[in-house]
Amino acid sequence: MPVITTIDDLKRIYKRRAPKMFYDYCESGSWTEQTFRENTSDFDKIRFRQRVAVDMTDRTTRSTMIGHDVAMPVALAPVGMTGMQSADGEIKAAKAAEKFGVPFTLSTMSICSIEDVAEHTKAPFWFQLYVMKDVDFVDNIIARSKKAGVSALVITLDLQILGQRHKDIKNGLSAPPKPTLANIINLSTKWHWGLGMLQTKRRTFRNIVGHAKSATDMSSLAAWTNEGFEPRLDWSMVARLKEKWGGKVILKGILDVEDAKKAVEIGADAIVVSNHGGRQLDGAISSIRALPAIVEAVGDQTEVWLDSGIRKGQDVLKALALGAKGTMIGRAYIYGLGAMGEQGVTKALEVLHREMDISMALCGRRDIHDMSRDTVMVPEDFEGRWA
Repeated sequence: MPVITTIDDLKRIYKRRAPKMFYDYCESGSWTEQTFRENTSDFDKIRFRQRVAVDMTDRTTRSTMIGHDVAMPVALAPVGMTGMQSADGEIKAAKAAEKFGVPFTLSTMSICSIEDVAEHTKAPFWFQLYVMKDVDFVDNIIARSKKAGVSALVITLDLQILGQRHKDIKNGLSAPPKPTLANIINLSTKWHWGLGMLQTKRRTFRNIVGHAKSATDMSSLAAWTNEGFEPRLDWSMVARLKEKWGGKVILKGILDVEDAKKAVEIGADAIVVSNHGGRQLDGAISSIRALPAIVEAVGDQTEVWLDSGIRKGQDVLKALALGAKGTMIGRAYIYGLGAMGEQGVTKALEVLHREMDISMALCGRRDIHDMSRDTVMVPEDFEGRWA
């Protein structure tokens, strides 16, 4: 087994083992991919302040996220089609998260269903809701989440209309893959992935098939998923969904101060500063650039988390130093899942945790809660000087 010391090590293995269309689905953004790139590169503009002659014993990265005790302030973000990256991928990721002590979030567009994940795990997980035109489906999936013991609802706000991702269109992305010549040739080289898929019954969107009345076969399912997002989603609709859920609600996809204030008015338990991993509005600013202003505006009224761009434990620390109370990772754990299954997700979490622990200590901090603005150096124009 290769020695894994970074998330990039897992990414290289993942690229070899995953079918091209699913690797491209993960490792791409919309349009020119400017925002996708800057989500990661903007972290590099922030520097740490090294401090010495400080007692570094008894360090801890433990924290809480909306009242949940966590081994580190990192949750696994919802990622669509995770079960196409590795057979039963959502189950594997949820089990790894449970054992490590961090939250797992299941996507509406998952391959494994809510019930599948609940059957194979003991710890409560979170469920991410895409608001669809099909009202009966939305009502039903909320009821199913309650029955499965889901402990928080994550409502995604930035996908009322699907951003154009060129690679997905060119690859003819689908779950399962369509038997085209190009796909057959590519899949024939991915024997490790193929063997796993042959051993599972979970190969399509099991949260949808059998639950959405108009999604009865592959063609109708494709139409339902491509055209089903609710473009009328507004704050009044979000408020009604929060009331219908009746439990803890996390609002994901906030990139603007005014939207953050609206989320607070509605009573969100947490908001996630996110641009959907650069997969929606290309040309938007990176999440880490957007974070400080949002924290300043609402940070004492709700928990502010950061998603999009995290590839290192140091990225997590930088987000915390700029005021985030928690973070979410997507691609970082998908690389591990596609590379080595459940073991790979665990390895991704271990890599992030080790880098956080060591870097925190070298900044002269023993407790993750002590990461503050004075532990980093931020360029004067980091947030941008916009006319």
